[in-house]
Amino acid sequence: MTAAQAQRSTFDKLAVFRECFTGLEHVYGTRDLSTNRIRQVKRPVTDQIILSHLQGKHHYGMYLLVENRTRAVVVDFDTHDLMPAVDFREAAHGYGIPVSVERSKSKGHHVWVFLDQSGVLAAKARLVVRHILSEIGLPNIEVFPKQDALDTRVTFGNFIFAPLCGALVPKGRTVFLRPDDLTRPFPHQWELLSRVERVGEKQLDEIIEINELDQPDNGVEGPLPRAPGKVHSAFGLPPCAQRMLTEGVTEFQRVACFRLAVQLKKSGLPEDIAVASLKVWAAKNRPQGEKRVITEDEILAQVTGAYSKNYRSCGCGDPAVAPYCEPDCPLFPRNNDRCRPRRTVRPTEQRSCEASSSAPTHADTEPEEHADAQR
Repeated sequence: MTAAQAQRSTFDKLAVFRECFTGLEHVYGTRDLSTNRIRQVKRPVTDQIILSHLQGKHHYGMYLLVENRTRAVVVDFDTHDLMPAVDFREAAHGYGIPVSVERSKSKGHHVWVFLDQSGVLAAKARLVVRHILSEIGLPNIEVFPKQDALDTRVTFGNFIFAPLCGALVPKGRTVFLRPDDLTRPFPHQWELLSRVERVGEKQLDEIIEINELDQPDNGVEGPLPRAPGKVHSAFGLPPCAQRMLTEGVTEFQRVACFRLAVQLKKSGLPEDIAVASLKVWAAKNRPQGEKRVITEDEILAQVTGAYSKNYRSCGCGDPAVAPYCEPDCPLFPRNNDRCRPRRTVRPTEQRSCEASSSAPTHADTEPEEHADAQR
């Protein structure tokens, strides 16, 4: 980064801030940092309000929901433990969703998903985020915006305090953390915010469709229950699964078998038919070195594991799947550079969270995937 990039003008900082942290323009929340008093202010959100926030005079809180659309969704992990934020980030990356992790003003962390600047339907963004939280076993975590739309009952919604409050930044609070080490602040906050990756509504639609999520129509938190036995699969198998089934694989056979079984289950295929299909698939495999082709007993074990729980992740970025990613994949286009093998941080590991996201998830020994594939 050049010196010119590091020394952004006040005008530039305000522009970047508004691009990332924008909601209702006629009301905001605030906290007086001297008295700790929190209140709502029904006045326009001016540059001076934002500047006072950046200078640390007041803490600016934004109402993300504008009618039924939002330009960001935030997950509020109100705990000192960093692992929930790490787990959410890993699961979100599995769906091709980039996130930014902020250390909040007190003890917790905010995980930001930045959306198209034109805004997306809040119901879809919240549904996808709620689905990811359910996948990692944390369905009750607070999500902003808290509603799907404003109406006669919900005039403003709920505000969330914006990052980069000047009085807290020197203390390492309200700042975004390094993607490769979530224990340390990113050294150039404005440079990070100027190049945030955004998620579009089309990508949310594809995740909702492939995971068979029913969209709520009443503004209530979380998805509505699906009708029993109802199967949706307009997209069918994703391109990676189609390629793996057609071409066979050369390594990570058991992991690949598990991932394929998950996809076959999601498409509505009965378990016994999935077993039969994967036996045909195994005959196409060409193991490298002196490794043998996966056996029928191993196929049965992987399918049983995949069908035993409600697994939903496509395994994007997994070393067994990444080589088969396609540019037209609705979930994980190769040109976004996230089809790289990544390392899943386990709770039993030291919580420094310094592991690179490019480290492989599985060793060449091809472990039994169904034992630890929840993410």
